Amino acid sequence: MSLALPYKISVLVFLENSAGELLLMLRAKQPNLGVWSPIGGKLEMATGESPFECAVRETREEVGLALRQEDLHLFAMIAEKAYQGHNHWLMFLFRAKVRLDKLPPDIDEGKFAFWSRDQINGLAIPETDAAALWPIYDQHRDHFVSLRADCSVSPIKITVEQVTPAAK
Repeated sequence: MSLALPYKISVLVFLENSAGELLLMLRAKQPNLGVWSPIGGKLEMATGESPFECAVRETREEVGLALRQEDLHLFAMIAEKAYQGHNHWLMFLFRAKVRLDKLPPDIDEGKFAFWSRDQINGLAIPETDAAALWPIYDQHRDHFVSLRADCSVSPIKITVEQVTPAAK
């Protein structure tokens, strides 16, 4: 059965400090209200914004860090079907090559904290992040993977479509 839902395109940006801890936002708005997730946001499709441009813009807006496109590594593309039953999402996941050592001030979208990778497993995070996003980060952050997540079933069904090895 095909679900006729709106499709949205977004980015997530994974920022680390010099200790290797990851910056997460405790979301104060939907989607993901009340849970921890990487920073990011929706592409400005009306202006033709690319995923790289969006990642640069969102990082500047949310944490005040001015990145260049070459400061980012695109490590995953995830197509989520029927996330929370409201939308389909196409998400681009970026890892910043630049460290962020100062905790950003709170914004209207949420508050920030640095967490070790092990600590993240014990946080309140979205189900799709636990099932797909963090395992993808752990396994593929230095190369590229494309996958899809069917959120219309429980447990979420994850299908890896392609893995591209890291350049040598």
